[in-house]
Amino acid sequence: MRIVIFGANGPTGRLLTTQALEAGHDIVAFTRRPDEFPMAHDRLTTVGGDVYDPAAVEQVVAGADTILSALGVPFSRKPITTYSAGIGNIVAAMHRHAVRRIAVVSSSAVDPHPYPDAGFVFNRMLQPFITGILGKTLYGDMRAMEALLTASDLDWTIVRPSGLFDLPHITDYTVATQRADGRFTSRADLAACLLRLAESDRYVRTVIGIVTTTDNPGMLDLIRAEAFGKS
Repeated sequence: MRIVIFGANGPTGRLLTTQALEAGHDIVAFTRRPDEFPMAHDRLTTVGGDVYDPAAVEQVVAGADTILSALGVPFSRKPITTYSAGIGNIVAAMHRHAVRRIAVVSSSAVDPHPYPDAGFVFNRMLQPFITGILGKTLYGDMRAMEALLTASDLDWTIVRPSGLFDLPHITDYTVATQRADGRFTSRADLAACLLRLAESDRYVRTVIGIVTTTDNPGMLDLIRAEAFGKS
């Protein structure tokens, strides 16, 4: 299978590329910084380009069997359009080249909800601050991306992970339609889920949640790493 991965040079994209190559697929890794992409393989083609460039997007979509998007940008108070504009260009190219299957990474934070085990501080203070202030423009653009996909006739799947963290291995993660109960998702599990979607027609035209249920980090560690860029 020929899989095009957008956002291939990000933390999840690199894991996804590795897992897809190990599974025997032909991979096109699309990244704005191809010189920084650390992989080489006889079934890997690395393409430099920007999702804002329709011609660059169309070049890699042509001939693809499946599109996977692991696009990601940092929080910003300024308007963010990477998700909606990028997926808009991808969807347009897919229609022109009769490519049907796409799975994209969104976030559980586009539809925030309280967690029974999280306590008052997380549910009433931290989550509203992250989703409504710190990540307001990012999650707003993710919602626009989701609306664009759900309005299309493509075989789309929207994947909503919870707080992302790193593990060295894939776990027995949990997937549920719309929302999975849990506050954490490892990037290895997210990549594995995306690859499974590429290999099947399960969850077509469905929003799914994915959570990791073992080896979860502490909440303060996650906030430091993800929201404030500290290790």
